[in-house]
Amino acid sequence: MTPSVPQPSVAGYHVIAKPTGPICNLDCRYCFYLEKERLYQGTSAWAMDDSVLEAFIRDYIGSQNVPAVSFTWQGGEPTLLGLDFFRRVVEFQARHAAGRRVENAFQTNAILLDDNWCAFLAKESFLVGVSIDGPSRLHDRHRVDRGGHPTFDRVMRGMELLAKHGVAFNTVTVVHRDNAREPLEVYRFLREAGSGFIQFIPIVERVAPPEESQDLASPGAEGRGHVSAWSVDPADWGSFLCTIFDEWVRRDVGRVFVQMFDVALESWLTGRTSLCIFGETCGRALAIEHNGDLYSCDHYVYPEFRLGNITETPLAALVESPQQVAFGDAKRDALPAFCRQCPVLFACHGECPKNRFARTPDGEAGLNYLCAGYKRFFTHIDPHMTFMAAELRAQRAPANVMAWMRERDRQAAMTTAGRNDPCPCGSGLKVKKCCGRS
Repeated sequence: MTPSVPQPSVAGYHVIAKPTGPICNLDCRYCFYLEKERLYQGTSAWAMDDSVLEAFIRDYIGSQNVPAVSFTWQGGEPTLLGLDFFRRVVEFQARHAAGRRVENAFQTNAILLDDNWCAFLAKESFLVGVSIDGPSRLHDRHRVDRGGHPTFDRVMRGMELLAKHGVAFNTVTVVHRDNAREPLEVYRFLREAGSGFIQFIPIVERVAPPEESQDLASPGAEGRGHVSAWSVDPADWGSFLCTIFDEWVRRDVGRVFVQMFDVALESWLTGRTSLCIFGETCGRALAIEHNGDLYSCDHYVYPEFRLGNITETPLAALVESPQQVAFGDAKRDALPAFCRQCPVLFACHGECPKNRFARTPDGEAGLNYLCAGYKRFFTHIDPHMTFMAAELRAQRAPANVMAWMRERDRQAAMTTAGRNDPCPCGSGLKVKKCCGRS
């Protein structure tokens, strides 16, 4: 173990902890992480042991010069570790907090949640992310257990227990080839299920060539493998986002928070984003495996992106290593000229490098597979985001966009309404006796 006390890092960073590695009680057909078990062949004990756990918590808190340190516990499935593991997490955090506020986020499939789990999560103020892909016929298309059985009913039971105990939770929805074509059904289901904060994650994976030892192609490697049948189509992804946005911007602003829309507003307001996939550079969001191995990103858990092990090298030194700095800068430096000239570059920055395996119209490598969808979305929302950003600068509520949209919709409807048609304002009168009266 490294005995030295880590020095605070100049900038904050985030590490997704995977204390069970890839071990999970589900067998989701699109999961990119299950095959990581092959990286640690011969491993029988997958739980992060206490020496690694405490070293991670100590170094993670001690190496960041920030007032609040945020932990994210993921997997695999973290509930497989049992409650006692997370009681030790809280104990170690209290031991090493040194006066700083410590926050915990916990990503789960919710299958194993019970009253004891939920009471603990509520008591310790964990923010819980629940993985759910929409109503049962869409969710169960890919999210099945190890026996191939559907999981929707068990996930909903877990969400009900979280609500019963007052645990703050949000939902994480993987957008795949199937549910991408039913955007309003997915969104309305999540809204009615009580999710006040919604994350949509597009699934883009490529099946590796037969001669490789892995099922999925390494991220960003052009020409290796083919896009999987479950990956979202770029045009469907753009349509999915635009369709949901059009409903959200008319009725749900300030009531339902959609991560994709929130970070877009951040870009329009400040020119910056807090979400790594849309940042100009990356490299500040890493992943730690059960044994202390640190990787550049949880989408880059491959041998060539292993930075080292925290039991041998201080965490901060790995985060600030030349290898990781180069990894983060490559997001900006490898961007094709086609992207650099794009009018929505400020909002997208080429998205995640793992998806940059397509070619630009003029044949340059490095275009994001989802480019067409993102370009449509960011172009579509420009007037709305411009309005909301202006409201925030004037210290007014961005939710005012809903009234603005109603007026825009009314004016648009008036251009096609006949004098004897019902007035678009909703008064119940005919146009000629209401807004069309000369």
